[in-house]
Amino acid sequence: QVQLLESGGGLVQAGGSLRLSCEASGRTFSVYGMGWFRQAPGKEREFVATINWNGGNTHCADSVKGRFTISRDNAKNTVYLQMNSLKPEDTAVYYCASANIATMALNVGEYVFWGQGTQVTVSS
Repeated sequence: QVQLLESGGGLVQAGGSLRLSCEASGRTFSVYGMGWFRQAPGKEREFVATINWNGGNTHCADSVKGRFTISRDNAKNTVYLQMNSLKPEDTAVYYCASANIATMALNVGEYVFWGQGTQVTVSS
């Protein structure tokens, strides 16, 4: 049974930082691309960042580029999202996901397993 367990969310003031972690189990973590998505109340789930199987390639959404960084540690079966210079509009539930391909994946349909989500709230 594949499980993705996110942690690190919380309440932070605008301009602050948080680091989200997602630990995977039940699947060979190191051969698949991983991603982070977020969903704000009343909005659709949106792409945030993705990373390929070995961490050599990453891509972030324009809305977070320069502020967020995705990384992974295959020895720990964990993917991270470092979030700096947070803004109130970053407030959302953040989900990590495991793709069905080794490369980066930008679309929801390319992911087969999802975590339960972690809440990030940025106050102004």
